Amino acid sequence: MEETSIFEKKIDPLYQAGAVLVIVFVFDVIGSLIARGSEGLMHNRWAWLVATSFLLFFAVVNAVMSAASDNMIKYWGRSLYSYMGLVLGATLLAWFFSGTPINQAGSFKWIIFVVTFAYIVFMGMIAIIKNVVGFAQREEWNKPKLRSRKRRP
Repeated sequence: MEETSIFEKKIDPLYQAGAVLVIVFVFDVIGSLIARGSEGLMHNRWAWLVATSFLLFFAVVNAVMSAASDNMIKYWGRSLYSYMGLVLGATLLAWFFSGTPINQAGSFKWIIFVVTFAYIVFMGMIAIIKNVVGFAQREEWNKPKLRSRKRRP
């Protein structure tokens, strides 16, 4: 039986973002349960840390999985909409669980901005690499023709 890598599978970006949002929710619930059980062990910014961490996780995994897509334009569109929805969902969950709006959460607003910029750069790099590899595979490589040089006396 031949096993395929998860990065070779074609998983829709909407499902990827949905799974990451569920994971963010689970981590937020676990963090809030730990915070209630022990005073001072968990900081109220835990939910913001979880949100930004999993946004970066989605950015890296989604960019790598885009290399396996057949239609890069369609995948890009679905990925960007999925990422925007994930940012909205993760930040709303972080706000709900921490009780702290993003403007009062310290530098997390800038971290989300940097992760978003990095996500766009990752997607661009994968698209360029995919185009270069596709061009190299389509290119017909021949041996260079040898030219005879006439020598001057």
